[in-house]
Amino acid sequence: MGALHDGHGSLVSQSLLENDKTIVSIFVNPSQFAPHEDLDAYPRTLDSDISILENSVTNNRVVDAVFVPKISEMYPSGIELDVSKQRGTFVSVLGCSEQLEGVTRPQFFRGVATVVTKLLNIVTPTNIYFGQKDAQQCVVIKNLVKDLMINTTVRVMPTKREPNGLALSSRNAYLSPEIKRESSVIFQALSTGEQFYNENKAKGKVDASVVLNMVKQKLQQNPHFNIEYIAVSHPDTLEDLQFIEPGTGAIISTAVKVPKQNSIELARLIDNVVVH
Repeated sequence: MGALHDGHGSLVSQSLLENDKTIVSIFVNPSQFAPHEDLDAYPRTLDSDISILENSVTNNRVVDAVFVPKISEMYPSGIELDVSKQRGTFVSVLGCSEQLEGVTRPQFFRGVATVVTKLLNIVTPTNIYFGQKDAQQCVVIKNLVKDLMINTTVRVMPTKREPNGLALSSRNAYLSPEIKRESSVIFQALSTGEQFYNENKAKGKVDASVVLNMVKQKLQQNPHFNIEYIAVSHPDTLEDLQFIEPGTGAIISTAVKVPKQNSIELARLIDNVVVH
């Protein structure tokens, strides 16, 4: 969706290492936005994005092409933000789209699945790269590719982080230096749950509720933060787990709203860790 940062850059670098050709798509996808969300306010920084890509060199290679389609090309039947008014073909990945992020953004993953299907059909890539920070998106895309028998391998790369552990995100630009420092507690809290699991998995399955409570207690130390959810989910289906089974593992995830810089509004930050 553009507004590129080092997290995107790490995906590009991995592709340059593993493939003969690398294509980057930049497209602010309207079907991911609900009518009350401000599509027009989403950052569009195409010139700087292209400049970043031109200077992203790995093994003396750079991106071969940047695909920047028009909305009319991606949605030939037109696109309304109101789902009830939409016409044309859309893709829903049921069972892993409705929980977590899908609770507050019910049409979001329908929009993601639809546009990714279109991009895969247009480009037909051997590999497609996503960051682990958007854990639910990764699960949705994996199931999409599997169920629709698309001949593409989904490569999920580790979350790129700031020095204090805060996951890189375009939304971090909304944060003051102080809130950025305080937001490091999100990764610290998730890591506390991860550490507890790793210390106890040799004994067998681990109680997910204990992991949840440890993460919650750490996050609640900051009164400015509003916890939207904390979840311990199956890594393939995202169903809530009562116990984490070693070998199957889990995704421990959270969404936290934190104060924006010079504003009464809140920025919504997501993060997760994967345990095995």
